[in-house]
Amino acid sequence: MPTPGYPAARTIAPAIHDHFVRHIAKARAAGVDPLPPPPETDAIEAIIDAAFWASLRREEGYVPKISLALLTPEQAAPSLIFARSMPLATSSLVRIAAAVERPGIHLGVWRDGGELRVWGAARTVPQFCFVLEVAAPGLLVVKHHRGEIGKFVNVAVIEGDQVKVIDEQASSLPDCPPLLTSLLGFETAGSWAGSVNVLVQLAVSMRAHGRGGALLVVPADQELWRESIVQPAPYTVAPPFTELADLVQQAEDERAKRRWRDALAEAVSAVAGLTAVDGATILTSRYDVVVFGAKITRRKGSPQVERVAVTEPIEGGTKAVFHPNRLGGTRHLSAAQFVHDQHDAIALVASQDGRFTVFAWSPCEELVHAHRVETLLL
Repeated sequence: MPTPGYPAARTIAPAIHDHFVRHIAKARAAGVDPLPPPPETDAIEAIIDAAFWASLRREEGYVPKISLALLTPEQAAPSLIFARSMPLATSSLVRIAAAVERPGIHLGVWRDGGELRVWGAARTVPQFCFVLEVAAPGLLVVKHHRGEIGKFVNVAVIEGDQVKVIDEQASSLPDCPPLLTSLLGFETAGSWAGSVNVLVQLAVSMRAHGRGGALLVVPADQELWRESIVQPAPYTVAPPFTELADLVQQAEDERAKRRWRDALAEAVSAVAGLTAVDGATILTSRYDVVVFGAKITRRKGSPQVERVAVTEPIEGGTKAVFHPNRLGGTRHLSAAQFVHDQHDAIALVASQDGRFTVFAWSPCEELVHAHRVETLLL
């Protein structure tokens, strides 16, 4: 019997089509070349539908975690091309999933005789190419490349019957942290090693280890943050661990080399790994690690945090204000207290269930603002 259609695919396809039409037109007007044509609505729906049903299947006990890119072999050159293309069907995707599950590999999809078929595998995709990634059973992420090395820009997250379209206007809201701006794809530093991009990579790595954790980013030229940490801290780093800071400060020509990018990825992984230890890791704004496993305490004379504003950068999302213990456990409450007491700091908090929250002080609202950003990190 034929597989029934996935309703969410039909619901979300027009909005995704409009997103790509708008951004490709803007990029073309800015002189960006080459650019793919905007994905057609029926192609978006067909790819989402096939990937969703494939995500619910198992091949030798494994979930088929695949990535599909809508492009021609010429747009992906060099690429691996099959002598005979495969139909864009659940069974085909499940069978080949094991060969393409590594990060950075995409199954190429394009029309052949009017039918969408899988023509091979690609490692490179052009800017604004439609990409669909299977993140988990029933969990799909639509994204496109931002045109430079680094994380893709998420467009929408689809989980079961729940559809979340990323709100592009969130970056223009008052008090929007630079980290959130970068995650939304509006990085202004112009460099993969830009400050907020390093924090994006740390956030992705923190979420990936799955143990939960907290990273506090404090001003490098101040010591006031120590008043919010139980002393003595169990794991003080002396001298500070500067590998990440040293890499970021290297010359631009050195950063362009592959070995530099590999070294940065290893340093990011090392720092993110520290957050798996119970307590918080403290990183200065210069990226020096000074403490990990730290216990947060309320600063002497400071009131207890009672209210936080909570938002998620998705279309239709609304701001809520409530007690921080509704966000999670002790880790979230203590991070909110830290930012409440240390207005120049930000706190990145990963939950074991995959949720990720960025806490920052909001001068406009005069309270801690909790930005839920897990939809941007998938």
